[in-house]
Amino acid sequence: MKNVKAMYSLVPILIFLLIWEMVARFKFIPGHFFFPPFTVVIQEFYHLIANGVLIDNFLSSLRRVLIGLFAGSTAGIVVGILMGYEERIHKIAHPIFSLFYPIPALGWLPILMLWFGISEILPVMIIFICSFFPILYNTVTGIRGVNKDFIKSAQSLGASEWKILTTVVVPLALPGIFTGLRLEAGMAWRVIIAAEMVAIPTGIGALLMRAESLLRIDIVIVCLIVLAVMCFTFEKFFIYVEYKLTHKWI
Repeated sequence: MKNVKAMYSLVPILIFLLIWEMVARFKFIPGHFFFPPFTVVIQEFYHLIANGVLIDNFLSSLRRVLIGLFAGSTAGIVVGILMGYEERIHKIAHPIFSLFYPIPALGWLPILMLWFGISEILPVMIIFICSFFPILYNTVTGIRGVNKDFIKSAQSLGASEWKILTTVVVPLALPGIFTGLRLEAGMAWRVIIAAEMVAIPTGIGALLMRAESLLRIDIVIVCLIVLAVMCFTFEKFFIYVEYKLTHKWI
């Protein structure tokens, strides 16, 4: 049954690709030079992989996203747990983080360029900032949303604060935490592409900008396909991990 549903879900995609190919091949759109057929895009996809250009730039972007997302997520979850569980820490830290949270991640780019220059730490810091604040707030919301009756029940049974936090509060807050992780997994890729387009000479974003300057629309579309696939893959990964951790008791 799952295989049948998966096949049906592919039908709209195949129809879309067929329409794309026909529209481009028969030149239904004025300025068709800027709208290559899907088969031409796939051919260029193969050439970019064969000559190593796509792989090198993709690995540069992937490395930055993984490091920045891991660091930002870890910091966001740890600080979020502290803020959500300890009211005193929440009262002190919440006003400070509320000042910085509305600033878009790319808004930090000019000052980070002055601090770190054009180096590998620059895109990693952008991803860190992009990931930290949303995951922080989702974690705080998840922790503070835990039913107080569960905590009181654990306390009445003699559980320590650490035991309550690790076996009651954090597990019940996991859905909220993973909501932040899923959202930021895709956002991290969108932000890194934008940062590489502006300030970094390597990566998928930099490749996209070079293709635009050469009017290589086929390469631009290849970069966009890679971006879409990675956003989808990261989101599905976190959905899978959340299911494995919570499906037995949620």
